[in-house]
Parts: sequence; C-alpha cells; structure tokens
Amino acid sequence: MRRYPLTRMRRLRAHEFSRRLVCEHRLGTDDLVWPMFVCEGEGRREAVAAMPGVERLSIDEAVKDAREAYRLGVQATALFPVVDDPAAKSEDARVAYADDGLVQRAVAALKAAEPGLGVITDVALDPYTTHGQDGIMRDGEIVNDETVSVLEKQAVSHAGAGADMVAPSDMMDGRIGRIRAALDAAGHTRTSILAYSAKYASAFYGPFRDAVGSAAALGSADKRTYQMDAANSEEALAEAALDISEGADIVMVKPGMPYLDVVRRVSERFDAPVFVYQVSGEYAMLKTAAAAACIDERACVMEALTAFKRAGARAILTYYAREVAAWLNE
Repeated sequence: MRRYPLTRMRRLRAHEFSRRLVCEHRLGTDDLVWPMFVCEGEGRREAVAAMPGVERLSIDEAVKDAREAYRLGVQATALFPVVDDPAAKSEDARVAYADDGLVQRAVAALKAAEPGLGVITDVALDPYTTHGQDGIMRDGEIVNDETVSVLEKQAVSHAGAGADMVAPSDMMDGRIGRIRAALDAAGHTRTSILAYSAKYASAFYGPFRDAVGSAAALGSADKRTYQMDAANSEEALAEAALDISEGADIVMVKPGMPYLDVVRRVSERFDAPVFVYQVSGEYAMLKTAAAAACIDERACVMEALTAFKRAGARAILTYYAREVAAWLNE
C-alpha cells in the first residue's frame, strides 16, 4: 500500500548538500557588470546622494576601483559620463564623438591598466545635449536619422579608444545596423554591440539622471517618443528581433525587476544572449530599505539578482556588482 503522499518535494530541501546539488540557477561573479560614473578631474570622488555607496569618479579613481572589482571577479564595467562643463553640451552633441572626450580617455586608461577587464560604453547623446534628451532635436522633436548619424561617430570613437563593447541605449530606429556598418568600415569588426533593445520609459531611472547630471536639463520633459511603453511586451520582442537582424550581439532589457516577464520572453524567443539592468531606482530602494532596517540587504540583493538569472538573463548590470563579488568570494 502506497504511503501518503507518494511524492514528497521537501526531501531534497532537507539538507544543505541536496539543496546545492539540485539548485537550478547559480549567481557568480562572471554574471556581473559594474556600471561606473566617470567625471573630469583628478583624485575626485563625489557621492551620489540618491544612490548610497555610488560615487562619481575621476578617471584615475575609476581605474583604482575597476581594478579592485576585477580582482574580485567582476568581468566588465559599463561607463557613463558625467558631463558637468556647460561648454561640452550642445544642440548637435559633437563632444560625444571627440577623440579626446571623457569616455574615450577613460576607456584608454582602463584598458591600459587592466587589459583583461571588459569595457562597455554607453552610446547615447543625453549627457552631451543641452536639453537632456537622447537625440538631436528639431522643432521640439527628436529626429531619428540625424541622431543615428551622430551615434555612428560616437560608437566608432569609443571603439577606437579601445572599448570592447558599445551599448546603444538611445532607442532610435535602425541604429544597430548603421552602427555595425560604421564599426566594420572603420576596422572594428571585433567590437561587440550590446543593444538596449527593450528600454522602457521608466520612472525607475530618476537617481541615474541625477548622477549623470541630465535631470536638470531634461526638466519635466520625458522620453516617451522613443523609449517603450511599460504596458507593452510584444513590442519588446519586435525590437529585439530587429536589433538582432541588424547585427546586435547581445540584447538588453531595462529596467530589471519590474520586467522579469520581458526578460523571460526575450530569452526564450531568441538565441542571442540577454542582459538585464538592475537600474538606479531598484538599487536606491534596496539601499533605503536596508538603511531603515526593513530588510536583510545581502539576502534581498542576492535573491533579486538570482531572479534575473532564473528569468533567463546571462549577465546583470548592477551597482551592487563589487559588493556582491565580495560576498561571493567569502
């Protein structure tokens, strides 16, 4: 006579060794990409008020921190420029592709100091425009094709400085194909493209915009004419399909936690690797809750990042990367 119940799912949960043996998804240091904010100057470290533990770093300080993160096992960093000189902002965002620009110099310094560290650069114009939008504006409208022409130059300049991967985050139509063609024509055939394919017009970006200094220029305006509607997921599949067909090596879903369903759908539909971005608002919420002793920070962070892996992400951009790497190394 069979005992009740025939199947006892708790058997494999009863011991640490069995839980580890049957674990379906594991988070490792190889899964982490550390976003960093770089600024002009030397020996400069400025705390980002809305993102506890995050700093704006001059290039020399960014090199120090990136080397430490790499020793902990973080494989790559994603660079975002803090352009605080008004003279570097213009209607045509021309500083974005200057050979001696902030990002270009940061890339060269990082690759010289730690050649094995992957360096990913943000290809977007919002740090360099006077209005804080991600493209060229004509008569109050972000013009697509003119913007893409500037993005091509920006991507080529980043690759020329030594970037391993360029990450167009602008959401202009057709920019992946044009950037791939421009990179190849310039001899940068080994430079990968990480396409922000499903980038939503999200309320979770607020602290990031403060960190890079684009919030003041953007003001009450939004980016809904080019970033995606939070209500849509079929559109994310269409965007990813277009980017892959145009030459994207990796596709991104951003933000992360509110869009786990999109991560799952994109990862199941396409063979291309899917990355996810745990954005500034998500990070700030965890930090704030931890500071108020409402949550166990380490446990919640590890749970959140494991959820990204479970949903199908191959890698995670997170401001927690260095902390998590240290925890994983204990």
